[in-house]
Amino acid sequence: MVEHVGAFLGLSAVIIVTPGPDTALTIRNTLLGRRRGGVFTAIGVASGQAIWTLAASAGVAALLLASAPAFAAVRLAGAAYLVFLGLRALYDAWRGGSRGATEPVAASPRLAPGAAFRQGVLSNLANPKMAVFFTSLLPQFTGPGETPFASLLLLGAVFCTMTLVWLSLYAAIVSRVGVVLLRGSVRRALEGVMGAVLVAFGLRLAVQHR
Repeated sequence: MVEHVGAFLGLSAVIIVTPGPDTALTIRNTLLGRRRGGVFTAIGVASGQAIWTLAASAGVAALLLASAPAFAAVRLAGAAYLVFLGLRALYDAWRGGSRGATEPVAASPRLAPGAAFRQGVLSNLANPKMAVFFTSLLPQFTGPGETPFASLLLLGAVFCTMTLVWLSLYAAIVSRVGVVLLRGSVRRALEGVMGAVLVAFGLRLAVQHR
């Protein structure tokens, strides 16, 4: 596995930095819960990936892939959850706008860390594409003679850590410029955009196949 570390890190970095539902959710939750909301979302996403890592290492994810009905059920559940989060974000943005653009934004976070964490976990677990990813990518970087279970756990842990660092960086940047982003009209506009993005990701997941 040592000789493949560079290739694994490079490929993982490309996958992680490519914007997706987890990125959109982290930005949206940072707007709602400041940096802490974004970081707890990132922790939730990484925790979901850790569960997928365990499932892939134990062969459970392969069983999911082998069952078309089960895979479709998880895919549709994940799509519905993303659409739900997106529609709720759109509604919150619209409701905030109806109160007037000059109304000040509350100083206290609107999104509790626990809720942000749960959303991160559920968003990641409800994406069956993660099962495809962990069962197809990780085994390619295990070397001959290595224990597959231990190697997959180690690679998965590295991937989860990289994801946590990247999404936490997103949360830090968004909260750092929060003086501008958290103004009522700007924040509501961005929340609406992130809501639309989540809905789009959900609809795409619903119509996609493996």
